[in-house]
Amino acid sequence: MLARLAAKRLLEIRQAFRQPSSQASRSFSTALNYHLDSPDNKPDLPWEFSEANKSKVKEILSYYPANYKQSAVIPLLDLAQQQHGGWLPVSAMNAVAKVIDVAPIRVYEVATFYSMFNRAKVGKYHLLVCGTTPCMIRGSRDIESALLDHLGVKRGEVTKDGLFSVGEMECMGCCVNAPMITVADYSNGSEGYTYNYFEDVTPEKVVEIVEKLRKGEKPPHGTQNPKRIKCGPEGGNTTLLGEPKPPQFRDLDAC
Repeated sequence: MLARLAAKRLLEIRQAFRQPSSQASRSFSTALNYHLDSPDNKPDLPWEFSEANKSKVKEILSYYPANYKQSAVIPLLDLAQQQHGGWLPVSAMNAVAKVIDVAPIRVYEVATFYSMFNRAKVGKYHLLVCGTTPCMIRGSRDIESALLDHLGVKRGEVTKDGLFSVGEMECMGCCVNAPMITVADYSNGSEGYTYNYFEDVTPEKVVEIVEKLRKGEKPPHGTQNPKRIKCGPEGGNTTLLGEPKPPQFRDLDAC
């Protein structure tokens, strides 16, 4: 059994290497912890933080002791990704490694582990559908299908106008308002960057959100169910309507 699985995996890797360079780069940079050079993603391409972000780099480093600069790797990668339009080329990872004085592999280990770091191009609006069990039970696959069909792309692809891409994220932490999506807004780089959650969505509602973003509007985030207030039940609370009773305790004066 294990031998068959290993042989199948080896065949998949070989087939990926036989793809054209751009396609191979995308598949390896998103699905596997590999990097293959491409014209817009190779180590010898110059990359550095902008002047505005250099001051942010200093601020981030100031939160950590001088001998623990490597602890700043995640916020620095996040800042680099914002600056680069929502994805991290290997040259940006190398720049972060220089800032925190570590070997580049230490930065690669972090960037390949966390799904919030994109190692292939994404749209200016990166739409992430929650795929964990509560959202899936509540129809997250229908949400994803509505987005892909409306935009005419597959998961991980970018629309021709560069505005949108669709991905998946595990558990966004608001299961009571399932299903939900996140919109990572890279339309203004690191200035004006937002990361907003849209809850209680439907296939029709996510298409509406996409069209508002296309027009440059900022749709209200949070629950999309007008009958709810944040995480409360539809129609309002039916229990715990009054002030709770204080906890009982001993009469200390009687002791």
